Order: sequence, then structure tokens, then C-alpha cells
Amino acid sequence: MSAPRFYCPPPLPQSAHAELPPEAAHHASRVLRLRVGDAVQIFDGLGNALDATINAINGKHVLLGNLQTCMGQQESGLQILLAQAMCTSDKMDLVVQKATELGATGIAPVQTQRSVAKLSGPRADKRTEHWRNVAVSACEQCGRNTLPQLHAPQDLSTWLAEMRNTPGGKFILLPGGASNLHSQPRPQGRATLLIGPEGGFTTDEANVAQQAGFTPILLGPRVLRTETAAIAGIAALQTLWGDFN
Repeated sequence: MSAPRFYCPPPLPQSAHAELPPEAAHHASRVLRLRVGDAVQIFDGLGNALDATINAINGKHVLLGNLQTCMGQQESGLQILLAQAMCTSDKMDLVVQKATELGATGIAPVQTQRSVAKLSGPRADKRTEHWRNVAVSACEQCGRNTLPQLHAPQDLSTWLAEMRNTPGGKFILLPGGASNLHSQPRPQGRATLLIGPEGGFTTDEANVAQQAGFTPILLGPRVLRTETAAIAGIAALQTLWGDFN
């Protein structure tokens, strides 16, 4: 059984002793019921991790000792940016969680004409921070030491304008997609996957995306829910060109 893992904001401690951050300490002592002598691992979200042992638990404080660098690497050689059309909060949480587990290096929420959720200002900032916490928990669970970059929500047209000259493979999932991923060349650089909302992209949105260099693709003959499409799409990319093969 692997040791429990906890996110610690960078920089990681350089000494032989450290203290878990308050939230991690609460989870370790009150939820997981860890005890003195138990092995744990801490990571900074930037790719660095340390193995450690619990030396003391004193109220809300969990003290670690015997810190040693962990050399494990769980990052895919394929960089994947998931651009997910905004959907209901529970579905977005699921997409962020699973995209993190599957190895996406970036997640960009985009607001489309048919998006159920519309966010801006403080609400968008609060929701972005919430998604980051979802990604942190997913990293703790799956063994990743690097957090995916969580972009602030953007209007689809604005985001596509920024992506127009961005290199790499760019794919948009459309029911009438012209081809499947197997027929596409391996992306040179990052692979970007654009997923629509529950009601799908409008014709204008799909056209603008293709003008920005996005290739329309299919993931089989069935119509997928937006959260299913995101998960299946990342898994397909990892299978073809990432660390699933």
C-alpha cells in the first residue's frame, strides 16, 4: 500500500524536519488517523516530492522527520491541454478530477453559447480556486507531483483567437467529425483537445474553431456526454501518443 500523499506549497523544506500545512495536518490526523511512525509523502505541485515519517502529532500540528528526496516520475511525455466547455459544477469537478488523474498538463474552461454555467469576476476566481483544490486532491490520490495548470474561464471566441497561432496538434470533438485520432499525425508539441457543452457547439463556433486550426474528430459512433467525451478523449490521446502505450 502506498504512503498517503499531501500537497505542500513550494518550496519544499530543505531540512530534515518539516510540519504539514494546516489542511493537510487535519486530513492526516483527523481523517486518515495516521500515527507516529507512519510513512507519508509530500509534494509541491512543481514536480518535486519528499518521502517522510511522522515524528509527532500534537493537536493540529503534524511534524515530519527523515525527509528524503523521492525520484518517482508520473508525468506523460505528451503535453495535453483540455479545453472544456463550461458545464454544471458537479460535471466540471469530475472533468477536472479525471483530467488530472489521466495526466492532462493544462485545463482551460471555456464559455460557449450553450454553456449552462456562466462565470465572471469574483465568481470565476472563486470557482477557479475550487477547481485547483480538486486537482490537488486528484494529484494526492494518483501519485502526480505536478499540478495541471488551471486557466481562468474565458469566452470561447477569445480563447480561439489566442490559440490561432499556437503550434501543436489541435482537435475539436464534433458529432460530424471528419476523422478519428488514429488517422492524425503525432502532434509536434502539445496536443489540445476542445470539448463542447451538453448541447454541443453551434455551427458558427465549430467553424471558427476549424478556422483556428482545430481538426474535427470523432470518438466512435456514439454521442458522448460532455464529461465522458473529455475523459475518453484524454485517454485516447495518451493511448496513441502518451504513456498508455
